[in-house]
Amino acid sequence: MALGMKSLWAAAATACALAGCAAEPGAGSASGATGAPLPAMWKVADSDTTVYLFGTIHALPKGQTWRSPAFEQALASADELVLEIANAEDAGAAGAAMMKLGLTAGLPPLRERVPEARRAALDDMIKGAGIPAQALDQVETWTASVILLGVSFQRMGLDPALGVEKAISGPFKASGKPVRGLETFDEQFGFFDTLPEEQQRTFLLGVLDSPEEAKKQLDAMIFAWGRGDQAGLAKAFADEQNLSPELREVLLTRRNAKWAEWLDARMDRPGTAFVAVGAGHLAGEGSVQALLKARGYTAKRVQ
Repeated sequence: MALGMKSLWAAAATACALAGCAAEPGAGSASGATGAPLPAMWKVADSDTTVYLFGTIHALPKGQTWRSPAFEQALASADELVLEIANAEDAGAAGAAMMKLGLTAGLPPLRERVPEARRAALDDMIKGAGIPAQALDQVETWTASVILLGVSFQRMGLDPALGVEKAISGPFKASGKPVRGLETFDEQFGFFDTLPEEQQRTFLLGVLDSPEEAKKQLDAMIFAWGRGDQAGLAKAFADEQNLSPELREVLLTRRNAKWAEWLDARMDRPGTAFVAVGAGHLAGEGSVQALLKARGYTAKRVQ
């Protein structure tokens, strides 16, 4: 699948996965106080500025362990928390931005945008979403894909309410410290909106792929992330990027470059920032850390 479930996960966050990523962690893994490997974290610092980089998963299964004393200490030391979107929990704002870009008149019915052999799967997914099919006929293909992706996550036992951002943003705001965003909802949905219709339809087919296979892939990815296995994550993204260069450019390459530029400027301001973004942006060739290195900064792994 050229733009399958793994790409959707990268876009939502999050990351992508292949079954082969569930190998034991390599030398790049870090261990917490209990000796169990934990998700990776990096530190970039100069004489008066410190930036922590932490790769997140936007939706997680119940019971997933990912916090550590080192993580808690770094987060508590921060003057500001920086996420992909500052108000990601605002469903109203997200819905308004999605409809502003994704609602278009005169589109063919959604069922006609997938091969006949996949229409039963589409019908089942729409039923699971509890949305009238006629309503989805009025939205662009990428919009329908994002809406139905929520059904896939639910069926796989993944909950955005258990994701990293949700867990840390509320308490951080309650402490009186600012939460900032690298992007807005309009920008994030705009990435999808720029995809050609052919790519959007392949995107939709990815959502309709076997939930059992998708769960197997994503379980492997979460396993690699949870153990700090950067080699596993990098392999997953490298394989998926080879399949979908358009999505790689739109969702990873451009954004990583923009974020590295922002971080470069942030290093000119004193203080401590904790930056938590999708784990795929911090893995492999073209990662944010690699782009910072090209700008003269060293990201030291601290977990």
